Amino acid sequence: VQLQASGGGLVQPGGSLRLSCAASGITLDYYAIGWFRQAPGKEREGVSCMTLSTGVTEYADSVKGRFTISGDSAKNRVYLQMSSLKPEDTAVYYCAADGPGSSCLVGEYGHWGQGTLVTVSS
Repeated sequence: VQLQASGGGLVQPGGSLRLSCAASGITLDYYAIGWFRQAPGKEREGVSCMTLSTGVTEYADSVKGRFTISGDSAKNRVYLQMSSLKPEDTAVYYCAADGPGSSCLVGEYGHWGQGTLVTVSS
């Protein structure tokens, strides 16, 4: 199983970025996919998760209304559209996969990709 996150970068406050997670070795339709982040000196936390087969999504309160998770079964990819970015969104963002219906908790995910750094700064 390989998960590859991309799309991070430097963006000004109020800006937008779209992260992409490409999967190989698994078919994402049969898994729960999560986006997590880890800021310097802080624990890794769940940002948004979804099960593609059901369309059920979950968001952290801190990103509700600003971030949108989506999936493309044909491309076996999951995306995280981030808008109205704030400096506190600065972190390394990871995508992860596990069984369908997994909650958006770090401990429930067994397959992890490498992170992509998002820096929100003027």
